[in-house]
Amino acid sequence: MNTLLPIETRNAVLLTMAALLDKEREAIISINKKDLEAYKGDDISMFDRLKADNKKVDEMIAAAKHLASQKDPVGLERFSFKHDNGMQVYNKTASFGTVLIIYESRPDVTVEAAGIAFKSGNKILLKGGKESLNSNLKIVELWHQALLQHNTSKEWVEYLQFNRTETQAFLEKPTQKVDLIVPRGGERLIAFVKQHANCPVIISGRGNNFVYVHKEADLEVAIDIILNGKSKISACNAVDKVLIDEKLPNKEAFVNKLISKLNATKIEVLGDAIVSKNHKIKEISSKEVWYEEFLDYKIVIGQIASNEDAIAMINKYAGGHSSAIITKNIDTAKLFMQNVDTAVVYHNVSTRFTDGGQLGLGGELAISTDKLHQRGPIGLEHLVTNKWYVHGNGQTR
Repeated sequence: MNTLLPIETRNAVLLTMAALLDKEREAIISINKKDLEAYKGDDISMFDRLKADNKKVDEMIAAAKHLASQKDPVGLERFSFKHDNGMQVYNKTASFGTVLIIYESRPDVTVEAAGIAFKSGNKILLKGGKESLNSNLKIVELWHQALLQHNTSKEWVEYLQFNRTETQAFLEKPTQKVDLIVPRGGERLIAFVKQHANCPVIISGRGNNFVYVHKEADLEVAIDIILNGKSKISACNAVDKVLIDEKLPNKEAFVNKLISKLNATKIEVLGDAIVSKNHKIKEISSKEVWYEEFLDYKIVIGQIASNEDAIAMINKYAGGHSSAIITKNIDTAKLFMQNVDTAVVYHNVSTRFTDGGQLGLGGELAISTDKLHQRGPIGLEHLVTNKWYVHGNGQTR
């Protein structure tokens, strides 16, 4: 689209979208049940993300309303400079243009991520997975109704009903301009998009998040945080690995209690060579397991010699997403947080808070593990590029 929609129109469309989601709630849930019944895969995390129940619809409505209440992220002045020759220079935020969101399973992305991209002045191309096709098409139908109610072209939100071969062809040779691609899904989807895309891609990488229990940890806090970190196995902010300081007081009793509580929630607990031997649990098959994001009822516990060793191990094996240290020692926590190379670092807090809404952004387009542009949760204010505005009266150089 060649002309930026006025902010009043963007906000009005979002509020109408919220009202339509509420009005069509039962239809969305009913259609989503058909997608759930048709799903024949064995990926439990994908099935969990596929659900669009009353709670999910409420979250979609809240996201649309919140976006409508936020200030326009486009046209904000970041820098100004008055040249000696009289030129006035400004740098301001600008929309990307057209944003393609390729995602698996989650129908709520059709509202929340698309809403962020729309509010920030972009045309939206949506390419969802076949498993959520019916749910996605219903929600896109509501987008089109909201746009038409405000005399705005349906082309601002377009759904690409492509198979894998067609998607690859579009990525390699787009039939329309695409300025930014945001893949939301597993490692295979992200690798596929990176391999074939011909424009910038925001990488929302794997989770594989670590918790390090330092020797000065509050043990009850540690157990609560680890259990909470494994409470939603389909989330990218779930905990997959736990490192226990070898100098932790009452270490054996603590690990036994932790294993017992994890087992009670149907989590399979694996150990490194030391932990598996001491606690009679299955040993990991190889060191390659430390690299894996599970998205499953599974966790690994290992023993580590020091804070420095924990930092090194996390930086080697983790996905760059989230990590946490449990300790009462502020200096130790500071060293850990400064040197662990993940997008979000926590001190005595669950990794489950790595979420745009929980970190104060109101919502998120994705959680980026890239270091360029924006790292971690990408909110409304981050989904912009910039443009230089230079005013003068005939200056030459």
